[in-house]
Amino acid sequence: MRLRVAFPVLLAAALSAAAPAGAQSLLEYVGECVPFARAASGIQIYGDAWTWWGQAAGRYQRGQVPKVGAVLAFSKSARLPLGHVAVVSRIVEKRVLMITHANWSRQNGERGHAEQDVTLFDVSERGDWSLVKVWYRDRNGLGSSIYPAHGFIYGMPDRDAPATVRKARPSAELTSRQPDYVGSLIDAYVTR
Repeated sequence: MRLRVAFPVLLAAALSAAAPAGAQSLLEYVGECVPFARAASGIQIYGDAWTWWGQAAGRYQRGQVPKVGAVLAFSKSARLPLGHVAVVSRIVEKRVLMITHANWSRQNGERGHAEQDVTLFDVSERGDWSLVKVWYRDRNGLGSSIYPAHGFIYGMPDRDAPATVRKARPSAELTSRQPDYVGSLIDAYVTR
């Protein structure tokens, strides 16, 4: 009997510990992309999004191949002066992913909200995820802008990482139970 009562309390505590400050659930979060990505991925990097790629060097493994739970670090650009970070929630196919992130599309006229399992499309010539398009709620499809990205930061400590860097544990709310794979492919290949 105690286990039935204790389990919901423990589950709620675990979910609230994984959610960014001020949110009971990861998906209720409203704010900047950085604290959201840190909570969603478990990767412990701080500072503006454009600094994450450099900060990850020697701490976390990095690369150009997407993996669920990895953080895609967008480069600083005219459209993204502070960069952006998003967490890979699903791999759909070679050039199409789903990401979970915050502070991208407007919802009810305001930015900052979390979005789960939205389409990310690799439009780079070499297929290295260095140029991407992102699903945008106002268009109900991929936005028209192309964004430069550094690559993926994986939750595994780098070979030369200090002992204080631990393996990241992504949030259980990173992806939905029934993501729309077909819709993601349509976003990427049909509605370009």
